[in-house]
Amino acid sequence: MMSSHMKVRVLGCSGGIGGVNLRTTSMLVDRDILIDAGTGVGDLSLAELASVDHIFLTHSHLDHIASIPFLVDTVGDMREAPITVWALQATIDALRQNIFNWVIWPDFSSIPSAESPSLVFRPVEVGQVVDIGSRRLTVLPANHVVPAVGYAIGAGAGTFAYTGDTTAHAPLWAALNRIADLRYLVIETAFSDIDADLAERSRHINPSMLARELEHLRARPEVYITHLKPSQIDLIMHEVSLRAADFSPRMLRGNQVFTL
Repeated sequence: MMSSHMKVRVLGCSGGIGGVNLRTTSMLVDRDILIDAGTGVGDLSLAELASVDHIFLTHSHLDHIASIPFLVDTVGDMREAPITVWALQATIDALRQNIFNWVIWPDFSSIPSAESPSLVFRPVEVGQVVDIGSRRLTVLPANHVVPAVGYAIGAGAGTFAYTGDTTAHAPLWAALNRIADLRYLVIETAFSDIDADLAERSRHINPSMLARELEHLRARPEVYITHLKPSQIDLIMHEVSLRAADFSPRMLRGNQVFTL
């Protein structure tokens, strides 16, 4: 039974790992939905892991999918229903070819049997809406070096939007501007302005680009910065505070909880 309010708990939001605080990207919606499945998933208890029914992936990069193989292997025999991974078809193809291929990891979409697997894949497309109980997830456009999306998640009391990994992308802002009740925007800023060229080539965002992109946003949600390179956290947030001061962005933190 879900609570009357939707909760989004940040399990990981770093561009890397290290120490007790840095985990790669994952967010837990209520108890049963993961948005991305980076290393932060590993901090969940066994019971919490077994409660995950759905994983919505933004893209195929390792920092966003690393925990899926361990999760399904750990809880497969504790569950009656498979875990459903929702992602672009290109992302699903990448997981099948490069992870669940019996070389890196067993193919859990055929374990214990093809008729009763531990893992199933469901393709999504930009603009698609998926209803999971009272939660509505809308697939947002993104622009990264591999096919990628973001997600907007709502349950009737405001919307939480997450860009995933992206660079400047006009369709993203058009989609965000269509959300009438946008309360929270989590947006990546992976590099400092010192590495602006690298940010552009790898299709990430740096603080100057962030400031330009936020100007396209009509609403004024609370803005949180994610996916910071660990060695540049202080520098990136200093630059963000200078370049995008009008939006008062804050750094997203592990174990932060948003209630909608």
